Amino acid sequence: MKRTTALVLLAALSLAAQPQSFQQRMGAVIDAYAHPKGSGDPGYATIAARLWRREDAGWCSRRLEQLLAAGPTGDMFWMFPVTAIAYLDRGQLSDSARRALRRAWQTYMPYRGDTENHWLLYYTCLYLMAQMWQDQGGDQWYTGKSSEENLNEARQWIESWVRLTTTRGQGEYDSPHYMGVFLLPMSYLSAWAKDPAMQKRATMMLDYLIADYAPENLDGLFIGAHSRIYDAQLLEKWAGVSSDFGWQWFGLGRPVDPPDSYLLYYLLASAYEPPEILRRIATDRSQPYTHYERKRTRNRWRFNDELHGPVYKTTYVRREYAVSSDQGGILQPIQQHSWGVTWAVPDPRGVHNTLFALNPHSSIRELQTYFVFGPDSAIETVVRSKKTYDSPDKFLGGSPYEKVFQDQDSLIALYDIARESRFPHVNGFFSKDLREVREDQSGWIFARGGEAFIAFRPLQPYAWKPLDNGGRRLFSPYLKNGIVLQVAASSEYPDFASFQRAITSLELEARLDAVPTVHFRSLRGRMLEFTYGEIPKVNGEPLDYTHWPLFGGPFVEAKVDSEQLLLKYGKMRRLLDFRTLTVTDSRLEP
Repeated sequence: MKRTTALVLLAALSLAAQPQSFQQRMGAVIDAYAHPKGSGDPGYATIAARLWRREDAGWCSRRLEQLLAAGPTGDMFWMFPVTAIAYLDRGQLSDSARRALRRAWQTYMPYRGDTENHWLLYYTCLYLMAQMWQDQGGDQWYTGKSSEENLNEARQWIESWVRLTTTRGQGEYDSPHYMGVFLLPMSYLSAWAKDPAMQKRATMMLDYLIADYAPENLDGLFIGAHSRIYDAQLLEKWAGVSSDFGWQWFGLGRPVDPPDSYLLYYLLASAYEPPEILRRIATDRSQPYTHYERKRTRNRWRFNDELHGPVYKTTYVRREYAVSSDQGGILQPIQQHSWGVTWAVPDPRGVHNTLFALNPHSSIRELQTYFVFGPDSAIETVVRSKKTYDSPDKFLGGSPYEKVFQDQDSLIALYDIARESRFPHVNGFFSKDLREVREDQSGWIFARGGEAFIAFRPLQPYAWKPLDNGGRRLFSPYLKNGIVLQVAASSEYPDFASFQRAITSLELEARLDAVPTVHFRSLRGRMLEFTYGEIPKVNGEPLDYTHWPLFGGPFVEAKVDSEQLLLKYGKMRRLLDFRTLTVTDSRLEP
């Protein structure tokens, strides 16, 4: 769900003097919602913020009744604000306001949704409201089920989601926007669930979800391959919910102005502050590292024997930049972002500090794999809300004709596009904020992004097309195609020319006539071999996808199917064990 009208009317937080502590930042967010500046009528968010502050209870009651009398809308996105209001009431609302709220849960039937975040929101709110209104029959609920039945159904779904996530990974993984929709329900359950096991499970999941973000951020910018990202944040990586949370948790970067309501409701419930070990992981970029994750695809309803397929993620991070990828293919419909480089900047607002490429794919088969609606109006239905989906110029989405291989800060993307494909070409995004872009006679394109030196090698001829935002689109209309990417820090070379000479001296062999194939000796001295449709090799050894970890790297470890997560920083250790619902903190002996 996009920002609500009430959000737009909020006064901007002062970014010139950002609060320094977690509690100060929390107070600034809640105050902004409790006292919005603007001409519009405040909504549920203002009611919830004032109830949290225990102020103006009479106005809260009257305004709540007005909103409910107008008729609930928004399905699970209506459920989560009014659930918060019910739990923040604490004796402040009038009897008539409480009756109106209770009546709404009897007469309004929210749609359960069709995505993982929808279902988690839906069942969390149903669980908490069934817990609040116990021992009531099915005639008192829109579901037609009793309080106990609603509670048990919701509990079973939440527990199954936690188990699936801690064994095979999230389906809507690492979304700069929807991460807020997963954090919010866990914050609610951590604060308001009466069952000790549910409360503990939710609190542990907050650590788990924050640990999923912490090693994949660059001064608050969420890096990595994303399951779902919107067009605006794809280019301006600061402009999303993830920036709000990185700022709130760790003081990183800058929040969106104003912060999204997902952060508000997270704070109105548990306001969970991550432990010190997560703060260290999120903020220490003193040494480069490679971080691995395994996720799962969204539910695949057609054309596959298994409901979920594996997603293999690689992210290389250092102070100056990050290179990130998944293995390519269509792992999520519509909003997938498979690979790219992000460079650090002092102030990311208005900056497009990223470079990437893709085959802009659009097909009914993709939509029918992941959605249950029929084929006749599938693309038209999607384009109503995802405007760029059926555009040949788009920069967002996965493709069945793209395969990706990454080793440290080197990346190879290969394309074998079907002739009948709707958009049989490759688009490359070259930002307005790149400097010293140079097309070398060797075929390499060199550019500087912040303190990152970038080498980008298209394997087929291309043309440049201007973008409205001031950047350029690289357009390469060849069915068999590829890109080799190599990044380095400017501090590694005396000057930009030295980097260019180092790149052009590297061994690079590419064949595209039959099956796209690349042999490339990286700047790190590693021989990378990649043939489209085959397992890539590093120094002659194939990648071991069979033993790919749920999390792997210097900071976070988890094995597939383990239901355990180990956080590591220096001598600090924190083990989350979801089999026993225990958290163990320890330190290594000298």
